[in-house]
Formats: sequence, C-alpha cells, structure tokens
Amino acid sequence: MLTFVLFILGFIFLIKGADLLVEGASAISKKLGVSSLVIGLTVVSFGTSAPELVVNVISGLQGASDIGIGNVLGSNVANILLILGVAAAINEIHIKKGLLAREVPFSMLAILVVALMANDSILSGRGFSEIDRIDGLVLLSFFAIFMYYMASNKQHELFADNPEVKKLPTHVSVIYVLVGIVGLTLGGKWIVDGGMEIARMLNISENLVGLTLVAIGTSLPELATSVVAALKKESDIAIGNVVGSNIFNLFFILGVSATITPIPFNPEINNVDVLMVGIASVLLFMAVSVDKKAVMQKWNGYSFLLFYAAYIGFLVWRG
Repeated sequence: MLTFVLFILGFIFLIKGADLLVEGASAISKKLGVSSLVIGLTVVSFGTSAPELVVNVISGLQGASDIGIGNVLGSNVANILLILGVAAAINEIHIKKGLLAREVPFSMLAILVVALMANDSILSGRGFSEIDRIDGLVLLSFFAIFMYYMASNKQHELFADNPEVKKLPTHVSVIYVLVGIVGLTLGGKWIVDGGMEIARMLNISENLVGLTLVAIGTSLPELATSVVAALKKESDIAIGNVVGSNIFNLFFILGVSATITPIPFNPEINNVDVLMVGIASVLLFMAVSVDKKAVMQKWNGYSFLLFYAAYIGFLVWRG
C-alpha cells in the first residue's frame, strides 16, 4: 500500500518540483538581466521536460532502463494522441505554416535518428542493441543544433507559455530552486521504485509501466498546458508545447540519459513503440496538411483519442 501511495505522491512532488524550479530560476535569471528569450529556451524548456529527465536518469542508475525508454516513447505518443486529442476535441487547433513546415518534420527526424541509433543488432549485426554514450552525445548535438535554430528564429514559445516572470526576493527564489530540486529527486525516485514494484506485483513488464502509468504521469504538465491553451483558443501554445516537448524528449532526455548510463534496447518490443511514435507524428502531419487552412479539427481530436485507446489496449494485451 505504501508503494502505491509513494508512487502517486511521486508525481505530485515531480510536477510541483518542476514548477517551483522554473519559477525560482526564472526570477533569478530575470534579476540578473537575462532576456525572456533565453529564459524560455533554457529554464522554462528544461522545466517542462524535467519530470521525464529525472525519471530516466534515476531509472538508468537503478537498472530499470525499461521504465526509462518506455517513459520517453510513451510520453511522445501520449503528447500527440492523448494531449493533442483532448485539446482538439475542446477547440479546433489552428497551426502556423512555419510549425508545419519545420518543427513537425524535425520531430519526425528525431524519432528516425533514435530508431537508427537504437537498432545496432539489426543494422550492424551486433549481439545486442543499446543507445550508448556515443549515441547520447550525437543526440545532444542534434539538440544543440535545434536550440540554435530556435534561438535564431525567436520561437521559444514552442515549448511553453512564457508569461511575465514573477518578481521574487532573491532568498525566496533560491528556496524555490532548492525545494524544486528536492521535489524532483524524491518524486522521480518514488515513481521509479513504485513502477518496479507495481510491475513485480502485477507480473507485468517494467516497459509496460513506463509506457503507460509513468509516461502519462510525466506528461501531465504538457496536458495541463495544452488544455488551458485550448480553452483560451491559444493554438500555437497548445500544439507548440507538444511538438517542442517531443523533440526535447528524444534529443535532450535520451541524450543525457544515454551519456550517463547506456540504455539497453529490445528491438522486438521497443521497435513497435518507436514505430508508434512515428505513426503518431505522421498522423499529426496529415491531420493538418490536408486542410489548406492548417486546422486540426474536433473530429481529428476524437480520432486521435481512439487511436490512443487502441494503443493502450495493445500494450495491455502485449503485457
């Protein structure tokens, strides 16, 4: 019972920790004269991806890599099919042509790069497959290129809404940062420990836990942001938040995680999930490209939710 309680508390600590970290760090950065653009590209962007990053690093260090890889792939599928599905079902999502022409294809490139790096046993005939430290550094290089592109095009709003940074006393900002780090660390550990225990108790794979419970839990900040944006009819934030998060997950989070600890990859199982991320990305591209106005309509949202329900059903069946 305690395991389940800590598992749930882990998500609360994780999400609130990320929120406090972003608020405190943003206030400190603003006080030091850092521009809103830089804050958006660094502090805010990192903060929205911090839950997935912490879970992946801790799972790798504790030898629960299945939870880590499942978390990233599951989060990316959930971001598109679940989060955008809910957002589009609330209100039509109007998409800028620049986003459709550049950022969405870049997210598709990201999953292709990961697929090529992870399938060593298929592509090079090695006896096993993994995303090793060299792969991690390459992924981080792609991430650096993408960040440079974003900075040069001044499109930091892709990652999260960046309202006026709150002015806080320095000591309060520092406390927020420290409490946020503690919350992230404790929350991440409780989630990984709880996920491993749940998998053992229910006799299911850690990969399934990572793809479902952990992935959905760590995607809650993106879900909340996109739903609020949809209600306010802020389409750019709703979809930009998802696309930016997916690119962050694949290039930054997998890159950092693999650089710290190589990530084992099971082609027979994980390739299905990699394929699902690719399919979800193509569905998003098709949903808006067939319409000259680049609009994701409500029926697209409902169909995305049906696809996601079918995917979850498949994961449960696969066990």
